[in-house]
Order: sequence, then structure tokens, then C-alpha cells
Amino acid sequence: MSTLSPRPAPAAPRALPAPTGGGFPGAVRAEWTKLRSLRSPYICLSAGALLTVVFTFYYGSIARINDHPVQPLGNAAVASVVLVQFAVVVLAMVAVTSEYTTGSVRSSLLWVPVRRHVLLAKSLVAGVVGFGAGLLYAVLGMAVAWPSFDGHATFDAAEATARALAMAAVLALTAVLSVGVSFALRNAAGALSALFGLLSALPALCVGLGGTFLLTVDSYLPQTAGGHFMLGDGGAPYPRWAGLLIVAAWAAVAQLAGRALLVRRDA
Repeated sequence: MSTLSPRPAPAAPRALPAPTGGGFPGAVRAEWTKLRSLRSPYICLSAGALLTVVFTFYYGSIARINDHPVQPLGNAAVASVVLVQFAVVVLAMVAVTSEYTTGSVRSSLLWVPVRRHVLLAKSLVAGVVGFGAGLLYAVLGMAVAWPSFDGHATFDAAEATARALAMAAVLALTAVLSVGVSFALRNAAGALSALFGLLSALPALCVGLGGTFLLTVDSYLPQTAGGHFMLGDGGAPYPRWAGLLIVAAWAAVAQLAGRALLVRRDA
């Protein structure tokens, strides 16, 4: 009588590796893809370029017509920041508020469940775009202003490069600040009103009313501090490099506010 051999046990199924996702680099790539697929960033950047051309030509022409003292060419580009910064502000703001308006922010938070990564990824992308825009506007502004100055400006390559990089750094931080405010307020009208008040209306109010206290307050607002950093004219109550740190501090406060509300509130 033959004996039956035992049937071999079935092989255990091979364990598949757990999905890890794209992490923070994946979130950055997603935000970059979303931003460049929209029309609004191109409109904002084009509007900023147009404002740069008009403002810097006007600046140089006024210096020539009124026979102003000879000044560095980069002054024209730096002075245009008071207007062109809002091209970067709106670009960064729309990257956030448009998702809340359409409800697509829910998908973004599902794809990137670590909410602070969404904020940081948008801030990084907006900051890089703001830096590039600052370089572009600085070069474009100096190129347009040079003939309109007609001898009332000097050009030094090292000085012009320093002004361009300073302008790019300030606009990058302005973009990061705008992202933080937009996450905190979520609404386009509210975010734009708050940013306009902080970057333009409040400095104008402080300078218009005058007085030691208000002028001191104005020197620590982001637009004025950024201007002191870009110009390095010695008119600030702090060293030139401190101007950039003040703008960075404003951006950090906006980021912390945006992060706190993003983590606590539902989309």
C-alpha cells in the first residue's frame, strides 16, 4: 500500500512595498505644475513688465527734465517696486485663493495630507517666481531708463547687479508674505485689501501724517524696509542688511499665521 506525500504548502504572497508618495518635493512639483498651467501668472508678470517700462521711462524723463543730480541707474528700477510689487502679490495670492474659490483646495490637501507642506510648497514656488520676476524687472527697468535719463544717471556693473539682486530678494519675500496672508484670509478680496493696506496704504498714511512716531513705524514696514535695503542710502535707523531681515520677519509672521489657520480650520 503506497503512502501519499503531503501536498506542499502554497507560497506566501510577496509583500508589496507601501506607497510612500512624493513627499515635499512632490508637493513642490505639483504646485509648480499648477501655477504654470494657469493664465493668471502670465498676465500678472506681463502687467508687471509693462508697469516697469512705463514707470522707469517716466522716472528717467523727470530726472532729465527737472535737471536732477546724477544718480545710479538702478534707482529707477528700485523705485518702480512701489508699483510692480503688486504684480507679484496678485500672482502669489491667486495661487492660494483660487483654490479656495473653486474648492480644489480639498484635492490639494488630500494629495498632500501634511498641510504645512502645501503652504511651504506654494511659498517656495511663489518665492522663486518672485525672485525671477525681480531680476527681469530690474534689468528691463534699467534698460528703459538709461536713454530717458540722457546723461543724468551713471552705470556701474557691480552696483547695477547688486540693485537687481536686492530687488529680486525683496520681491521673493513679498511673494512669500502674500502666500501666508492668503492662507490666513482665504478670500481674494480680503487678502488683497490686507496686502495693499500693509504694503502701500499704511506707509503712505505714516509719511503723510508725519511725526517722529509714525515715521519710525513707517521705517519698519515691509515696503519701506525693503526700499532701504535696495537703495542702501543710509536714511534708515538701522544698517542696510537689517532692511532685508525686517521684510523676512514680516513674511515669517504671515507664514506662521497662515500655517496656524490652515492646520486648525477645515478646507
